[in-house]
Amino acid sequence: MNFDFDADTEEMRAAITAFARDKLPCPDAFDPEEFRERWLLAGRQGVVGTAVPEAYGGLGLGAVTAAALMEALGHGSEDTGFAFSVAAHLFACLRPVVEFGTEEQKRHWLPRLSSGEWIAAHGITEPEAGSDALALRTSAERRGDRYVLNGGKAFTTNAPVADVFVVQAVTDPSAGFFGLTSFLVEAGTPGLRVGRPYDKVGLRGSPTADVYLEDCAVPADQVLGTEGGGAAVFSASMAWERTCLFAAYLGAMRRVLDSTVEFAGQREQFGMPIGGFQAVSHRIVDMTLRLESARLLLYRAAWGLDRGERDEVAPGLAKLAVSEAAVQLGLDAMQIRGALGVLSGEAETLLRDALPARIFSGTNDIQKNNIARALGLGPKRRARRR
Repeated sequence: MNFDFDADTEEMRAAITAFARDKLPCPDAFDPEEFRERWLLAGRQGVVGTAVPEAYGGLGLGAVTAAALMEALGHGSEDTGFAFSVAAHLFACLRPVVEFGTEEQKRHWLPRLSSGEWIAAHGITEPEAGSDALALRTSAERRGDRYVLNGGKAFTTNAPVADVFVVQAVTDPSAGFFGLTSFLVEAGTPGLRVGRPYDKVGLRGSPTADVYLEDCAVPADQVLGTEGGGAAVFSASMAWERTCLFAAYLGAMRRVLDSTVEFAGQREQFGMPIGGFQAVSHRIVDMTLRLESARLLLYRAAWGLDRGERDEVAPGLAKLAVSEAAVQLGLDAMQIRGALGVLSGEAETLLRDALPARIFSGTNDIQKNNIARALGLGPKRRARRR
């Protein structure tokens, strides 16, 4: 096993960390125009299209390298929300087009999405369909050479600024897993409307809103994959998202851990740096342990993606480990800073940004259910007696 990145990857990581530190500071408030300016800058760095083949405008990188660059982005910028938006765009939207799109779709959508000219959003969650993804109510009815979509999506990342939406809708209510279909829908399509941006506890640099579809007619050639193949599209995108997206949190945790070690070495109480007290030093050791353990699990999952593995265990474990580690590391960083940790700053920002990580991409409770089922421990239905 080789735990080192190659020289090219290390060079790209250093460049992205420096870029993020210099060009992507945490804004005081969300501004759509400023967001797009930063997005274009990230596009020029290749960040928003890392896992897209070079033929379609991306960097053509695999999961391990894409995760490594997301980690660098999270390490360089305190705006974890922006990194989250980039990752959601790349792994939940562009990767499905790469894997399931037709050649025509790839050439039409991917270059502008990879360059930073366009922004993508993935509409799956609904008010009554979160963890139960097969309970979607958004419908798509075939009418000639078009599908007419009706329904609504909630908690849609990038919706307020998106140019393209990957939308999951029900085409056959009786078909269960095979009743969902994915669509590529351009912003501005009649019948598509975006609500007001949410005010969230964390990830405030990532714009999120509801999406409404009212008799929204989408050409049949904008079906992504096949009719009835939407669940497969969603599952494949989640494998990438649950792995590579969370690498941004690894970078954020490293940044906060480093500043916490520095703080503990400088802050003095009772005539000595507080890092000399076991209560503090042991807490920092535990922070390091959680971060390094989560990092190993995440890169193991990314390595599996590059090998074509499609199990639920590795991505699920990675998502669990990173999200729980980020929350606890934020709490520990605040505790070590004492009263200073309660003030607005790096530690409390990490905590706020980490709290949603236990919920999005499938709640951590659902991840445990998925992993248990993959291990053969899922609930078994008893046969009905006649």
